[in-house]
Amino acid sequence: MMYDDGFLARIERQVRHARARWGFGPDADVTLMTISENATYLLAEGERRMVLRVHRPGYHTLDEIRSELAWIEALRADGTVPTPKPIAARDGALLQAIGENSDAPRIAVGFDFVSGHEPEVDGNLPEWFRELGRITARMHRQARGWTLPEGFRRKMWNFDAALGRIAYWGDWRKGPGLDDRGRALLQRAADRIERLLTALGTGPEHFGLVHADLRLANLLVDRERMTVIDFDDCGFGWFAYDFAASISFIEHEPVIPGLVEAWIAGYRDVAPLSPENEAAIPTMVMLRRILLVAWVASHAETPTAQAMGTRFTEETLKLAEKYLS
Repeated sequence: MMYDDGFLARIERQVRHARARWGFGPDADVTLMTISENATYLLAEGERRMVLRVHRPGYHTLDEIRSELAWIEALRADGTVPTPKPIAARDGALLQAIGENSDAPRIAVGFDFVSGHEPEVDGNLPEWFRELGRITARMHRQARGWTLPEGFRRKMWNFDAALGRIAYWGDWRKGPGLDDRGRALLQRAADRIERLLTALGTGPEHFGLVHADLRLANLLVDRERMTVIDFDDCGFGWFAYDFAASISFIEHEPVIPGLVEAWIAGYRDVAPLSPENEAAIPTMVMLRRILLVAWVASHAETPTAQAMGTRFTEETLKLAEKYLS
């Protein structure tokens, strides 16, 4: 989808028209917050704040969105993970179809607004990553023990879904600035990733329901509190992948070894982390990084992808060389 001014204007009109469904008046402020897979808006009126996520058509089915919200509510119910509450509209439904004229309806979901900011790379990131390790361990423990509701549907984030035949985020071979030599290098890395993941397997000790996008932009910190947001990519994947996602776009930074150490320590504060899962972390990081090359190529219209450009591909090639050495 193209995020040009006309497109965003249409989406904002749809949000303004639909805001009354959540009890907002015609003068409530509507502000675009982020654009990624979805467009996210802040609705504000007086002291009241709500975040409205407008889904990209064709990515998740209705059952998949309902399943995401079911897991969020389960995680909130026992205090496993601090995460915003989904907000039902006045008709009691969490999912709302919005649209205008000939536009295909888009699904919108409301969430409580939570204050905070993204952890800063040059800030006290290792301490935050120890806390993230604890949160991730609690989330994995809940997922291992949770009986999935009837009809629960989320995507399977295996090798084929990431870098293989399915490639939900597009073809990494189309990464910006990627030439034949670079494609050959990343192919060797992808082949090694596939071999190692096949050997690791998808047994319940390694593979299950994960957030799959715990990057810094999806973490809100406020004083000593960390809140996890945006379960839009949650699905079935390797547990160690949740660490890899947490360093998205910064995998090449010198702070990473310290973050790995802190995250593992935090995880083991709460639950065991097997040697096999720990050893899989570098492979998960390379898997995620190549997947992000695909995402940047297929989402070139988004601000995040535009900020990455060919420099991101160049850094990925350096990471691949190190991974293969």
